Amino acid sequence: MLSILIILAIAIAIFLGYKTKINTGLFCIIFAYAIGCFAMGLKPKEIIGFWPVSTMFVILSVSLFYNVAAINGTLEKMSGALLYACRSFPGLLPYALFAVAVVLSVMGATFFTVLAFLAPITLVICEESRMDKLTGAVAINAGALAGGNFPTSNLGVIFRGLADTAYESAPELPAVETFGMEMQIFLFAILFSLILITIFRFGFKSNRNIGKGVTYKKPEAFDTKQKQTLFLMLAMMVIVLVFPLLKILVPGSETISYISGKVDVGLVAIFFAVVAFLLKLAPQKDAIAKIPWNTILMIAGAGMLIAVAVEAGTIEALSTWIGSNVPAPLVPIAFSFVGAIMSFFSSTTGVVAPALFPLIPGIAASAGINPVALFACTVLGAQSSAISPFSSGGSLIMGSCGNEEERNTLFNRLLMVAVPISVVACAAFNFIVAFIL
Repeated sequence: MLSILIILAIAIAIFLGYKTKINTGLFCIIFAYAIGCFAMGLKPKEIIGFWPVSTMFVILSVSLFYNVAAINGTLEKMSGALLYACRSFPGLLPYALFAVAVVLSVMGATFFTVLAFLAPITLVICEESRMDKLTGAVAINAGALAGGNFPTSNLGVIFRGLADTAYESAPELPAVETFGMEMQIFLFAILFSLILITIFRFGFKSNRNIGKGVTYKKPEAFDTKQKQTLFLMLAMMVIVLVFPLLKILVPGSETISYISGKVDVGLVAIFFAVVAFLLKLAPQKDAIAKIPWNTILMIAGAGMLIAVAVEAGTIEALSTWIGSNVPAPLVPIAFSFVGAIMSFFSSTTGVVAPALFPLIPGIAASAGINPVALFACTVLGAQSSAISPFSSGGSLIMGSCGNEEERNTLFNRLLMVAVPISVVACAAFNFIVAFIL
């Protein structure tokens, strides 16, 4: 009965967040308090202790550093330079847009930042190049998500943290190495995105004359502050990547393992943020103001309610039920579709991953499935419907439309064309991924 109440609370919190436009995390905190204290007898301090401090810290610190690049124009200059470099291959324009979005995301720009920069540019390019606007929208949306899955990028660090937390709740199971896991998810996301973009690029007649008549404007050179910011971004990537990669390549080295264990992306990001502020690369006040507090609150609030579910045994019960009643070959497909349905209306990082990741260790163990496959299927499935006009990706793209008529047309095509194609193609892709892993 208690488990049913908690599952119902999660569903109601998601519904209320969507319906009222109030942060879903706030509703999750209320339900965590009500159920935890009054139905389970936990102390208020225990409920507060469920606040995911480490996950919140990583999001805050990484966002703080990369906000500097967004504020001083480094990210915008990078996107313009990359697009200009692809001017000789107009027929490959969707792939160029995808590549720009991937690079910006890998460099640390958030999903929202990438789409905010690229959506207006993309729609203009589509108009000039006779490219179907839905194709351009899918390209940048897929690129922003795929690049964000890089182990040290914004989505990657969140998924790694949530996966670590999932195994902390199941100490009896052998944990996965989350850096390697996230690298696999990143590579699978890149491959699926290229397949999806190809479907849209060559599947629509409106793309037959793509690339003809595009006017490419040569971007201005990076100024001093932007060059310094770019150097810091590259330096941070090297520091947080080199030792985990060396640990994988040289697993027997105690020195490398020791240093790798001391390198934390959140703490390193804070260090580079301070360096950026000392160099006056961007106003500290503006960088702090641009931290995605809404996302942090959503993830932390959902994390508290999920922690209550773990304490009540709900996660273990669900794992046992799915592992016993769903045939093992269909479990990855089930996670793919459930993630897609949930993400259709809500945030992948704020709702879907915190809700589904805790289920994975137990289900993977009981069904005899590689847990990395389920993590990948969940992430890719959830991201497959992120182009929905009700979700963050689709809404950002629609917000860049120039007029109401164009916005209404794009709304219908996102909902009735892009989402079904993406979700079904992703489910088929995930079935193959699960088979390979």
